[in-house]
Amino acid sequence: MTQRNGENPQRSRSGLHQIRAGIQSRSLLAKKRVENIKKDDVKGFFMKNAFVILTITAVITGIILGFSLRPYKLSYREVKYFSFPGELLMRMLQMLVLPLLVSSLITGIASLDRRASGRMGMRAVIYYTTTTVIAVFIGIVMVLIIHPGKGSKDEFTKQQQIEQVSPADAFLDLIRNMFPPNLVEACTKQFKTHYAKRVIHVTVTVNDTIFLQNGSQQVTQEEMIPVPGSVNGINALGLVVFSLCFGLIIGNMREQGQPLRDFFDCLNEAIMRLVAIIMWYAPVGILFLIAGKIVEMDDISTMGGQLGMYTVTVISGLLIHAIVVLPMLYFIITRKNPFVFIAGLLQALVTALGTSSSSATLPITFKCLEENNKVDKRVTRFVLPVGATINMDGTALYEALAAIFIAQVNNYDLNFGQILTISITATAASIGAAGIPQAGLVTMIIVLTSVGLPTDDISLIIAVDWFLDRLRTTTNVLGDSIGAGIVEHLSRHELKSNDLELGNKMVDQPEKKPYHLISQENEYENEKPTPDETKM
Repeated sequence: MTQRNGENPQRSRSGLHQIRAGIQSRSLLAKKRVENIKKDDVKGFFMKNAFVILTITAVITGIILGFSLRPYKLSYREVKYFSFPGELLMRMLQMLVLPLLVSSLITGIASLDRRASGRMGMRAVIYYTTTTVIAVFIGIVMVLIIHPGKGSKDEFTKQQQIEQVSPADAFLDLIRNMFPPNLVEACTKQFKTHYAKRVIHVTVTVNDTIFLQNGSQQVTQEEMIPVPGSVNGINALGLVVFSLCFGLIIGNMREQGQPLRDFFDCLNEAIMRLVAIIMWYAPVGILFLIAGKIVEMDDISTMGGQLGMYTVTVISGLLIHAIVVLPMLYFIITRKNPFVFIAGLLQALVTALGTSSSSATLPITFKCLEENNKVDKRVTRFVLPVGATINMDGTALYEALAAIFIAQVNNYDLNFGQILTISITATAASIGAAGIPQAGLVTMIIVLTSVGLPTDDISLIIAVDWFLDRLRTTTNVLGDSIGAGIVEHLSRHELKSNDLELGNKMVDQPEKKPYHLISQENEYENEKPTPDETKM
């Protein structure tokens, strides 16, 4: 016993000495690195991180420029002219979304075998569902604790009427958009149910009275009926479903499908090279987008206390989800530093903040994940397009929070069942929210209708929605990117085994081409007449 007691202090001392020695050695290494830094190293650092530095500088400059131009009270036309460089960036990015979404999904699915893609898909869906449910829970907890809707409704000024939408029709539209009848039309339009008035004639039978004899009387009534219609915008959900199925078929065709696989692979590579060119223009576009929005926004001083508290509540909820929950999930699953991973995504996050569209940010997100964070292309091509379409953590959080805020403004006490209904519908509606600016306002009608809240009250929060929309888009992009990192870590064994199988096939069949072109000349050469036949 005495020997053991004597050994313990010695071990603890030796442990302390090791820790000290380690700290000293690291500090010496850091000193040497700092001393050895040359002009070329600094220049190399700035060249390597030029995109990120320029983009962050553009955001700061845009904010300063926007607030400095506000006192001049520019007209609507002048603001539009001023925002034109930003509009060009949006158009450039939206131009690349369609070919990038289709080519990346098809090549991503086709490059994996059925088992690997199935497992990867299951992991991605579990991740999307988990993060969305957590986001909704955070939103509900934040709004119930802070209670931003306390006070009177008189401080709000209604700006516009909101179009009424039936939740059943909205859900059916979501399913209809998954299966577009025309793929070309799906590139430019989405199906949306519109409503029209129909006059119907009802025959009413009149009984015998002193004044009237037996007979019938016709009464005209008006009723609202659903009418098929469409709205402008890429039907991303339909294209994602088609690309997933098409990619699976090409993958199963193996050698026969190789020409198509090569075509989409080449298309994807060409689009990514175009993205690399557009990235140099991105800082200029983001600067004018942000500055233009700040010049255009209403006077902040007229914002009421309730709306101010609502804005603070939404920002707090999004920050908790983006800075605490998502990095914690990444660290727990991968055991890697999440903030190093997030640092590689800075340009994509800033672009999301500027463009307010997760679909438009998709090309930059691909570039950041594949080049900065070295995420496997097979994972990014599969996870990112699907994530940009259905994974909307920020939107789900915002919808649940905003619905309860509107209930608080109307002094409407929600019971546990209604809060649960809001959480379920907010989760479902966020999946249907297309990756376009302010799509959350449209899907929020479904959430409000589910618990009988007035849908016109959405106009109460429109004043600050342009700003909050940018923050929730940034949260959505971060959620998609961290999802890609987590799915890659969990699928690393399948990806390695898939690489080994491909390697073995190449070794076994070194001379066999993946596909061959059938030449007409070869067929005629085989049918050439023999010398004897020519003599005849």
